[in-house]
Amino acid sequence: MTDSVKKRPVYTNIHVTQIVSYRLPPAGIVSILHRISGLLMFLLLPFVVWMLDNSLSTEISFETFTNVFVAGVAGIPGWFVKLVALALIWGYLFHFIAGVRHLWMDATHSVSKAQGHSSALITLILSTLLTLLLGAKLFGLY
Repeated sequence: MTDSVKKRPVYTNIHVTQIVSYRLPPAGIVSILHRISGLLMFLLLPFVVWMLDNSLSTEISFETFTNVFVAGVAGIPGWFVKLVALALIWGYLFHFIAGVRHLWMDATHSVSKAQGHSSALITLILSTLLTLLLGAKLFGLY
């Protein structure tokens, strides 16, 4: 009788050596990136406050603010400032879209594996496309 009973699989933690070969599902990637994007926005908050202050204070401070993206500031080149701004753009877009995904799943009780997979892929693709679009604008491609 015990041979005919199907045994439940035993799930164990993976070993440190298995981390490289472990394939995380898209929902897991979105979950980790959601945390990273939130931390990124928190750490870049002084940069955001500086940008807001310099862009809204006076016309002269706005000119200084826009010049930082071209010529740089304090030895930091302008392209690096643009990359930091692009990281902030990605962090905001990804965090927002992933947050809407979580709210949608909570509101509709959509917790199936297939729906989680598809919504995670939509989150990854949409945030990447919007970041590329705004990054192209930031770097002056259009």
